[in-house]
Amino acid sequence: MDVDALAPARKKLSTKIVGVLVGFLALALSVIGFTLLMSWQLEGSAAAINDSGSLRMQGYRLSVLLTRLQGEPQKSTQQVQIRASATQQLDAIDATLLQLSRGDPQRPLFLPPAASIQDQFAQVTRHWQQRLRPLADAMLQQPARVPQDRAPPERAGQEAGARDFPLQVDAFVDAVNTLVQLIEQDSEQRTFWLRASQLALLALAMVGTVCVIYLLFLLIVEPLTRLGVGMDRMKEKDFGVRLEVASNDEFGQLAQGFNQMADRLQALYGNLEARVNEKTAALEEQNRELALLYDCAAFLQRPQPVAAVCEGFIARISAYFKADGSSVRVLDAGRGNLHLVVHHGLSEALVESEHCLKVGDCLCGAAVAQKVTVVHDLRRIDSAHRLQCHRDGFTTVSIFHIHSHQQHLGFFNLHFRAAKSFNAGEQALLETLGQLLGVAIENQRLGAREREMAVSEERNLVAQGLHDSIAQGLNYLNLQVQMLDASLQDGKLGEVAEIVPALRAGVKESYEDVRELLLNFRSRLGEGDLLGSLQSTVDKFCRQTGVVADLVADLDGAPFPREQQLQMVFIVQEALSNIRKHAQASRVEVTLEDHQDFVLTIRDNGIGFDACARQEQGGSHVGLHIMHERAARIAATLQVDSTLGAGTTVMLQLPRQLRSMA
Repeated sequence: MDVDALAPARKKLSTKIVGVLVGFLALALSVIGFTLLMSWQLEGSAAAINDSGSLRMQGYRLSVLLTRLQGEPQKSTQQVQIRASATQQLDAIDATLLQLSRGDPQRPLFLPPAASIQDQFAQVTRHWQQRLRPLADAMLQQPARVPQDRAPPERAGQEAGARDFPLQVDAFVDAVNTLVQLIEQDSEQRTFWLRASQLALLALAMVGTVCVIYLLFLLIVEPLTRLGVGMDRMKEKDFGVRLEVASNDEFGQLAQGFNQMADRLQALYGNLEARVNEKTAALEEQNRELALLYDCAAFLQRPQPVAAVCEGFIARISAYFKADGSSVRVLDAGRGNLHLVVHHGLSEALVESEHCLKVGDCLCGAAVAQKVTVVHDLRRIDSAHRLQCHRDGFTTVSIFHIHSHQQHLGFFNLHFRAAKSFNAGEQALLETLGQLLGVAIENQRLGAREREMAVSEERNLVAQGLHDSIAQGLNYLNLQVQMLDASLQDGKLGEVAEIVPALRAGVKESYEDVRELLLNFRSRLGEGDLLGSLQSTVDKFCRQTGVVADLVADLDGAPFPREQQLQMVFIVQEALSNIRKHAQASRVEVTLEDHQDFVLTIRDNGIGFDACARQEQGGSHVGLHIMHERAARIAATLQVDSTLGAGTTVMLQLPRQLRSMA
């Protein structure tokens, strides 16, 4: 929850705190600024007092200089110096008055803005400009002193002005004194306000600190304390505790959230037992579903006929859902028929009328055509009275499909005499069970096909073996019998005597071939014992032929599946049979190297044969062809090397990347 978004900006705690702090800062800055202004003005007033006070000294000094000027002889050196000093003094007074009127912020220097001070300064300025300055200029311009008896009449007037100048200076100084007193009074007033502002700043700091502490306590500490008390009571399982919502700021939102959490916890705690019972019932239902899934999966894994699989499956489903009737139908996709395999709780009339449905017929056939799961409430179907299932008293008929690898194999029905509905979980369970049944049926079919293929392949191998041995022997015997018949008809008894031993040898060889074939096809592989089976085969070859045969084994690899081991034994048997019949060998060695790669080698020191000529003959030698087929069935390669007079080597190789482990 975004608290800042919930509370208006003016009611946020952060806004309040920032507002208070900014207010105190603005007030403090105002007082400090006022204090600085007062100090600056006092400095300017002090400078104005100094400059104004200097006007008195400058006025007296000017009066002294002008008085001395009157007593000096005309054009004397002393008179010139005094006149120059007086002129400088006049300029200094003018400069001081100008400085006071303009002010100087850099020093600082300025007259206070009070009206009385400005009027008095104006009076001082007028007195100087209108009286003293003209009088001083006149005294500076008058000639030097002459004897009294020869003085002209205007000279008497000038001397009278000279006598009046000190009086004017006194009046000027009095005016300046009055100005200085006014400035000092103004400075005293400003000093008072400066001290007052400093005391106010001190009081403001104290009051501000107290106010900030109070506001922090009011806005933060107190709400946090209330929240802490509420949490402590909540820890004691007092779910009835509620916090007062005293504001609409963040703490107010937090208090509202706390109250909502308390309401939720109180409701949850109050309904805990009911919820536990509800969850327990849900878990029990899930356990029942898992038990049903496990039971059905374990049952469907057993090797048994399709009818038995469907019988056990529908019995478990009916018991779980307490169905009054049930059935399983298998689809004949080629003819579009739905055959009834098993059923429970259905009347004979219903079974007779629907033992074979067409896709699209009735409610069930339409569901198959649409390939959707359907639960029909027969009370809501207008034409339900024409259905046999409705006449049998069923109210609800459900159709769930049987699938395997996206292939539709049929469907199963559940019939209920009372109204029945399935929730989403139950429908998902039934659809999953339908997929399990579909996989089981498909596995049964694949197993039957695999067994059929295995029988067909084995029959092919038997036929090839018979053709390679028995058929050729019988053909030889047939030729000998024809020769015997011709000799008897011609009365050539000598030829008869030669033919009969050949017939006897041919019959014996054919008998041995039949006996060897029977022994080979009756061979059984011991439990995971390839080496023992090969040793038995080699020992039997030694006993039957008298040929020395050795088995050399170096086994360090993983065990092979039984099918691969059996094919290896058959290949060794076929190779030894070829040695017995054709090789005329005196020694045979069977070598077994089983590491990561597997190599099986059968060597003899017989007469051998021309391998190139045998390849040109193609598949005329069925024994070699059979060995190649058996090697291909286990993904191995078979190589036969032979040279006339140098024996034969048969090598079976199975690389590591192609071998499989039992």
